[in-house]
Amino acid sequence: ELVLKVRIQNPSLRENDFIEIELDRQELTYKELLRVSCRELGVNPEHVQKIRKLPNTMLRKDKDVARLQDFQELELVLTVSDKNLLFRVPTLSERSGYNKKASELTY
Repeated sequence: ELVLKVRIQNPSLRENDFIEIELDRQELTYKELLRVSCRELGVNPEHVQKIRKLPNTMLRKDKDVARLQDFQELELVLTVSDKNLLFRVPTLSERSGYNKKASELTY
């Protein structure tokens, strides 16, 4: 797996943390990067204008994605300025890696 750090580009947020996503090294395509990133961030892929490798490189094709290395930082640049209309934060149970049985444990 290739581990990447991804966030939504939004300079107006005081805290704009990255999340880590994993991509299968056998499926390193632009389409798969977009799909996984959008799913994890709760963004509609149709609203992504571009994917930027920080600090200043736009990813455009599969070869660009194939050159990425572990823990590189990426941003999704959205097309509309009102970000609240474009995405919603997935609930805890919708996030990948959520373990329902573990959440029901009591101490």
